[in-house]
Amino acid sequence: MSIAIREFVVNRPDYGQTKWVNRAAEVEDGQILVEIEKFALTANNITYAVAGDMLNYWSFFPAEEGWGKIPVWGFARIVQSKCEGVAEGERIYGYLPMATHLVMQPEKVTAGSFLDLYKQRRELHPVYNSYTRVKGARPHEYLEPVLRPLYTTSFLIDDWLADNGFFGAKQVLVLSASSKTGLGLAYGLHRRRPAGPEVVGLTSPGNKAFVEGLGYYDKAVAYGDVATLDASVPTAVVDFAGDGEVLAAVHRHFGDKIVESTTVGLSHKDAPRPPADLPGAKPRFFFAPDQMKKRSDELGRDGFDRMLAESWNAFAEAAGAWIKVERGKGEDAIARVYSDMLAGKINPAEGHILGFK
Repeated sequence: MSIAIREFVVNRPDYGQTKWVNRAAEVEDGQILVEIEKFALTANNITYAVAGDMLNYWSFFPAEEGWGKIPVWGFARIVQSKCEGVAEGERIYGYLPMATHLVMQPEKVTAGSFLDLYKQRRELHPVYNSYTRVKGARPHEYLEPVLRPLYTTSFLIDDWLADNGFFGAKQVLVLSASSKTGLGLAYGLHRRRPAGPEVVGLTSPGNKAFVEGLGYYDKAVAYGDVATLDASVPTAVVDFAGDGEVLAAVHRHFGDKIVESTTVGLSHKDAPRPPADLPGAKPRFFFAPDQMKKRSDELGRDGFDRMLAESWNAFAEAAGAWIKVERGKGEDAIARVYSDMLAGKINPAEGHILGFK
């Protein structure tokens, strides 16, 4: 029986242009159909679009030529199953498209998880293909799709920096300090104080008071005030904004005192890219799955999962004091939040959970 699916797609050359499309799909032997219940939309999803070609994000849920489906994190319920050991009515958590339904092919099924190895997803990174089988109530369920994928990246950057002795830095400068991934990193670094490096947040003037009030940063500075920072301090830069002009100003201010320059996000999508001849350490892109694999190889996957879960639960408790989760339903709400996210209009203290019903 053919299944009707409704999907949100964006124009890959100009992802401010969007549309809803209808598609038919079949569930074959060994496959399941899930109905997507709710998902989070954050600046991280804009990064998926900006880096879609570079990091293969468009390949997870292919669309018609010239269009793409931006992946999101959320919950879904199995409504049809032709896969032994995976029952209708079960809920799952993981990587999903902005769509009403998704056909999946569970393999390597365990009591707690499975890999989705449906056609083109078979060759993609298993970090994004692993789905949790949800049993009962989950603590922080409404925060989980909003913050946990971002916090996993935050946790891995913190772990990677510490793993490398912070590259000799005495301070870590976080660009786009109010971004949720930046806040997660600052939280982790703050927990290392006073033994770890100082944590300095660079943010917009409008978000400076919010950033300062959290207590995660030793200091917060507006983008235009980079020159007020002590240029003699060995500094590691973690850039969540992708604004080449801001990054260039930081590099030129600190010069060869920039001992590491890591690009993680691209939340300022229209900003210019940095020039190639910046002083200090050459900027490089951080790919979280590489550090996850390293730690999983060292600790075992269960050991890594326990370490991450303990850190996540602590952060979720702390974040509950400042984040407000807004819920929206229907195609208009999804399109509106996406447009606002793209335009940078979302309050950093807000999280958005969206669904179709």
